[in-house]
Amino acid sequence: MWKLRIILLKIMPYRRKKYHDGDTHLKKQWRTKRRRKDLDEIDEDMKPQNAEKLLNQVVDLDKPGGAQFYCLHCARYFIDDHALQDHFKTKVHKRRLKALELEPYSIEESERAAGKGNYEPIKRRRVETQPTGGIVSAMDAIEMEKKDVLSD
Repeated sequence: MWKLRIILLKIMPYRRKKYHDGDTHLKKQWRTKRRRKDLDEIDEDMKPQNAEKLLNQVVDLDKPGGAQFYCLHCARYFIDDHALQDHFKTKVHKRRLKALELEPYSIEESERAAGKGNYEPIKRRRVETQPTGGIVSAMDAIEMEKKDVLSD
């Protein structure tokens, strides 16, 4: 039997062994280059006092659109209002709204799962896309200031 194996090894071309083929899921899971906020962090941002700060940020030219066009549910900046409105129609945004309908996992819920306390059904809430009325882009604001200066 071993002679047959040696003969087969000589006939067949060498095949390189792949030792690291089983860890691709780990690389994808722990990749942090384009990591976004988690659902519990976004839930914290959706509270009215935090949402007001995020939707009415001061102009920051390092961020896309001067930080004036921010999707609260996806935690993304956009370059103008048209791009933001197009984003609201995408499947990615709608999936995020659906995921945010469930309340985040809490310590009390984990204790109930461990047997301390009574079962409570999962609570769902209605999440709607943020209002965008009255937003003026940074470039429009600069142009309006120039017109005011020229007219004076």
